[in-house]
Amino acid sequence: MESIYGENIFILNNENGLRSFQIRIHIEAPEELTISTKLNTNTNNSDDFSYSFQVKYIPPIILTCLLPKSYPTHLPPYFTISVQWLDSVRISSLCSMLDSIWNEQHGQEVIYSWAEWLHSSAISYLGFDKEIILGPYGRKDRGDPRAISGCVSADVDIPSLKSYNEEQRLESFLTNLQECCICFSEFAGSEFIRLPCQHFFCEKCMKTYSDVLIQEGSVNKLLCPITKCGGMIPPGLIKRWLGDEEFERWESLTLQKTLESMTDVVYCPRCETPCIEEEDQHAQCTKCFFNFCTLCREKRHVGIMCLTPEMKLRILQERQGSGQMGDKQRRREQEMIQELLSVKEILRDAKQCPSCKMAISKTEGCNKMVCQNCGKYFCYLCNKAIDGYDHFRSGTCELFPQQEVMNWEERMNPRQLVAQIQAELYAELGHTCPQCGQNNVKIGNNNHIFCWACQGHYCYLCRKIVRRGSQHFGPKGCKQHTVG
Repeated sequence: MESIYGENIFILNNENGLRSFQIRIHIEAPEELTISTKLNTNTNNSDDFSYSFQVKYIPPIILTCLLPKSYPTHLPPYFTISVQWLDSVRISSLCSMLDSIWNEQHGQEVIYSWAEWLHSSAISYLGFDKEIILGPYGRKDRGDPRAISGCVSADVDIPSLKSYNEEQRLESFLTNLQECCICFSEFAGSEFIRLPCQHFFCEKCMKTYSDVLIQEGSVNKLLCPITKCGGMIPPGLIKRWLGDEEFERWESLTLQKTLESMTDVVYCPRCETPCIEEEDQHAQCTKCFFNFCTLCREKRHVGIMCLTPEMKLRILQERQGSGQMGDKQRRREQEMIQELLSVKEILRDAKQCPSCKMAISKTEGCNKMVCQNCGKYFCYLCNKAIDGYDHFRSGTCELFPQQEVMNWEERMNPRQLVAQIQAELYAELGHTCPQCGQNNVKIGNNNHIFCWACQGHYCYLCRKIVRRGSQHFGPKGCKQHTVG
C-alpha cells in the first residue's frame, strides 16, 4: 500500500498486533470547483446572503483504518472518514457507501476499492458535480459515529478552503514546468517571478526588463509587463532580482519621480531639499531653514510682486559687468543665467503640464497629451487638465489641428493612389481585405498585405487579419514569402 499511496499514507502505531493507518485521498474534480454557502445575516432565513467562490484544490478525505485479525476473510476494516469541509450527515452517507462496497466484495481486499471510489466518485455521489454547498451549520444530528466532520462555521471554513487552495496552487506552480510570457522558454516554476496579479516571468527576463527601465529612469513604468495588466510590483520582489546598487538607484529614482509628481512639493533653491508648499506660495526648507517664494524661488517677499523670468534675466546680465562681484558669486549667477535662457528656449515651443509643471513639446499628433512624468492628461491647446476625450467633444479645442490632418493626407494620398491603381490593373492577382472588402494586390513574393483603404494588414495565404507579423508568419504559421 505504501508503494501505491506513497507520501499520502501514514502508518499508525499497532495496537494488540492490529495494523492501522491513514490515507489522504485527494478528490478527482473538474478544473475549477464552485463552493457556495449561505451566510446568516439575520435570524430570518429569508435574509440569508449567498456567497460563492472558485477553487481548484480542496482538502483531502482522510480514511483511517484498523484491520482486524480476521480481515479480509470474515470482517471488514474498522474505519472512520474525516472531511474538513463536509457536514456529518453527508460524511455518514459516504460511510454507508463503503459498507455497500464491502458487502459486494465480502472476503476480498477492499481498502484499494474504498480509496478509489472516494477519489473518483465521492463528489458525484454527493451531487456536487457543479457546485459544493457548505453546511448546514449548527445541526444537532451527529449521524454515523464513524463520520468525523471538520466543519465549524462559514467564517472559519471559507478562509481555510481558500488558504489550502492557494498553498496547493503555489506548490503545483513551483514543481511543474512553466513558460515565460516574454522569452517563451520553459523552466521549473521555482525559477520564475510570480507577481501579485498572478502573471509570472523568468528571473532573467524580469532582470533585463528592470535594468532597461532603471537605466532610462522610467521607474514609474516598472509594472507587470503584460500590457493590459499593469499591476504593481512590490519593492520586496524587485529587490529579489536587483543587486544592492541597482536597488538603491531604483529607490532613489522612485522617490524623485514621486516627489516630482506631487503638486505641493518644491525644491529649496539653496540646497535642493524637497519642501512642502504652503497655500500662500511660500515654503521653508527643513534643512537650511531658507524661507522662499515658490513662484520665483527667491527670498520670501510678502506684499511685493515676483520678478518675471525676463526681469530676473535682465538684472543678472547687468550685474555680470560689476567689478565688485566675487568669482564664486559670478559663477553662481552665470549658471542661473544659463538656466533661465534654457527655460526660456524650452517654453518657446513647449507647454507645462498643469499637474507637475514639467515642460512638454509636441511634434505631431493630436492635442490630447499625457505627461510622462506624472501620467496626467491635458489639452495642448488650452493647457487644462482633462480626462479622456470629452473635453474635445464639448469644448472649443480641436482634437486634431487642421494642419495635422492636411499633412497626414499629403503623406497618405500618394500611397493610396498607387495601391488603388495596382489593384485595378492586377485585379486577378489580388484578394479582398477581410476587414473592409477592398481588393489589394500582392507585391512581389510578400504575403503580408497592407490594405490601402482601411490601413489594415492581412495574410495573402489564409486571408486572416494580421495583428503582429512576427506571430502570424514563422515556422508554426504561414510563410511570409512565396512565389505566386
